[in-house]
Amino acid sequence: MLFDTHLHLIYPNKIAYPWLSDVPALNSAHSYEDYEIQANRLGIEACLHMEVDVLENDIKNETALLEDLSSQTNSKIKGIISASRPEHHEFNEFLMWASQTSLIKGFRRVLHVVPDDVSQNSLFRENIKLLSDYDFTFDICARADQLPIVIELIDSCPNVQFILDHCGVPDIKNGFYSPWAKQMKDVAKRPNVIAKISGVIAYGDADRWALLDIKPYFDHTVDVFGVDRIIWGSDSPVCNLGGDLATWVALTHNLTAEWSKYERNCFYKENAKKLWAIEGI
Repeated sequence: MLFDTHLHLIYPNKIAYPWLSDVPALNSAHSYEDYEIQANRLGIEACLHMEVDVLENDIKNETALLEDLSSQTNSKIKGIISASRPEHHEFNEFLMWASQTSLIKGFRRVLHVVPDDVSQNSLFRENIKLLSDYDFTFDICARADQLPIVIELIDSCPNVQFILDHCGVPDIKNGFYSPWAKQMKDVAKRPNVIAKISGVIAYGDADRWALLDIKPYFDHTVDVFGVDRIIWGSDSPVCNLGGDLATWVALTHNLTAEWSKYERNCFYKENAKKLWAIEGI
């Protein structure tokens, strides 16, 4: 059974997602009800919702929506990673608000949609340091070519638990393996980072990628981080850009077929349960 640590739900009738206008394939409703049907078929027993890069004035609205969905009977939603703006002076007040909401487990600020100097700013870094006071985690979503500044951020906040999303977003389509592999090895040297292997089929050639195209990136991430520092995520519905949720789940099982039961359990759910203190699954 899988614990999906990276689910996006999209409700355009309730929340605005301006960036989706540039991604027609994703620019429609993606409801919890639709996801639940697929999850039940694919052996996904629980999930964390990942923020969908909503506008700042919709961050709390997205949280309220997820609180409602998680409160439904037998909901698979066990927590959320909220959007955030660590570049703002009011960030600590925001954390104080978030700490009153048990569903929030951590935060993300997508770094590839802002200039690099946003995360290099001292205010941003000082605010990220505050996360450890509340036992919140921080997900890093950045392009592979941004991994050097990612390392700078991680090094500046040694007491914060980071999660590197999507294997560091490698350019699988164009086969840019070596620079990414070197940087991932460097990231993995930082003990306060866990790698999220999530929906990387979206980074292959959608029309022709094959298992052997994905495998080197998957295997290298596992090799440098180790089985105790990796977690699984679907990145649904973004994974649809390279296939669909069922394809990614099938590929996951194929790539881990030779693993021990212990290794699969660590990757599939136990590491994530421990990381966010998730009970009941």
